[in-house]
Amino acid sequence: MVENLLAVKTPAIQAPQTFHDTVQAVAHLQLLYDKATSFLANHFQTALLQGAPKERVQAFYPEIRFTSQRYDKIDSRLSYGYVANPGVYATSVTRPDLFASYLQDQISLVMANHKEPVTIGYSTTPMPVHFALSRHPEITVPSEGAIDFSLRDWFDVPDLATTNDDIVNGVRLKLGDGSRPLALFAAQRVDYSLARLSHYTATDAEHFQSFVIFTNYQFYVDEFEAYARQVLADPDSGYSAFVGPGNYFITNAKETLIISPKTPQMPTYHLKRPDGTGITLVNIGVGPSNAKTATDHIAVLRPHAWLMVGHCAGLRNSQSLGDFVLAHGYLREDHVLDADLPVWVPIPALAEIQIALEEAVEYVTQLQGYDLKRIMRTGTVATIDNRNWELRDHSGPVQRLSQSRAIALDMESATIAANGFRFRVPYGTLLCVSDKPLHGELKLPGMASDFYKTQVARHLKIGIHAMEALRKMPNGQIHSRKLRSFEETAFL
Repeated sequence: MVENLLAVKTPAIQAPQTFHDTVQAVAHLQLLYDKATSFLANHFQTALLQGAPKERVQAFYPEIRFTSQRYDKIDSRLSYGYVANPGVYATSVTRPDLFASYLQDQISLVMANHKEPVTIGYSTTPMPVHFALSRHPEITVPSEGAIDFSLRDWFDVPDLATTNDDIVNGVRLKLGDGSRPLALFAAQRVDYSLARLSHYTATDAEHFQSFVIFTNYQFYVDEFEAYARQVLADPDSGYSAFVGPGNYFITNAKETLIISPKTPQMPTYHLKRPDGTGITLVNIGVGPSNAKTATDHIAVLRPHAWLMVGHCAGLRNSQSLGDFVLAHGYLREDHVLDADLPVWVPIPALAEIQIALEEAVEYVTQLQGYDLKRIMRTGTVATIDNRNWELRDHSGPVQRLSQSRAIALDMESATIAANGFRFRVPYGTLLCVSDKPLHGELKLPGMASDFYKTQVARHLKIGIHAMEALRKMPNGQIHSRKLRSFEETAFL
């Protein structure tokens, strides 16, 4: 066994190639990726039939490498698409097919801003067989003990040392070979999230759209499907399909959407446009843990914006059930991100998102200016990790809520906003008051059903309208400099 482990079988490694053409560069990434995944799939399939290989089988992710020779004068208005200092920058890449448009955009910006080519070759990061087989659904990786050899002795398996958020969190500013990160996520981290997304949402990553709405109630899903059917019936809407869990889809309003036999933890629906700029709705359910899980994985798809559109507790006596809350600050008592983003880090409101949401409220409600204050309040949203906070002694929590000037409380919004800040994804929050526990108006069954019937459709329509307004903005305006730190990756 020891002798076998010393011998390693790999696909033929080509010398890195330099490219001045973006399309050709991405095509070469695809070629290298296909060779690596096919190599692993073929050898793994042989091992399932014939037993343990005679040599360890290994393949590597392709990578993009970029070298900047000088301090270039870059347009100071840009938030991405350039490197700040001379040096070597690199990132490993997975699924070039899925990220082709993104890769072409990012590579072209870097080359245009620095007048330098990119180099495409294989990285030194091994490709786990589990991730390689994601493109070969006909092959299943058996669980440990189901085959007569130890998988990790002969093939690479996922390595947590390379599936972390060190780059995102600013912990790792240099890679193992001395180069600097070119992108926020390395290949294994992306592959890990793609697998998790499929598991939690029961939809494939290619269906996700660039604008994402998170909600915490199934009622919004029903309204989203109704809206989808409405726009699919309009040939000028620009929308082409509606996809639900199980990857079942419809392309016209009269079709029946097949219901997946298994309900995923976070049912997800996609109102698609051919260019991927449609809207995805994720029902994350209740709680900051779910909010973190969903955003941790969706972030690798590099969406243009995400919003939280859900229900909250109103904390002011002047609020009424059904009023809207536009968050301009967050009191973070959810704790799930404390290790990644300390609570002393401010989570600012983003002007582009705030304006889009306020204008959407005006458009849907037909109220403006001072009249808008009747139904919407802007202020701090508190997010906690205890759904039954009302059952505790009120003196401590209520005092903190008052000191923070909080106007609403929920269990997801600050988590989603904080992860948006951390992942450089523009974020926003528009909530709807469904109860007022400090004032004796609890979320009881009768009250809830009446409230849901009258408010959900209008609330969701506001979120959709805001997303459609954001879609019309240039990417450079949405992805502003506000979310970028001192040393940033060139890729968005």
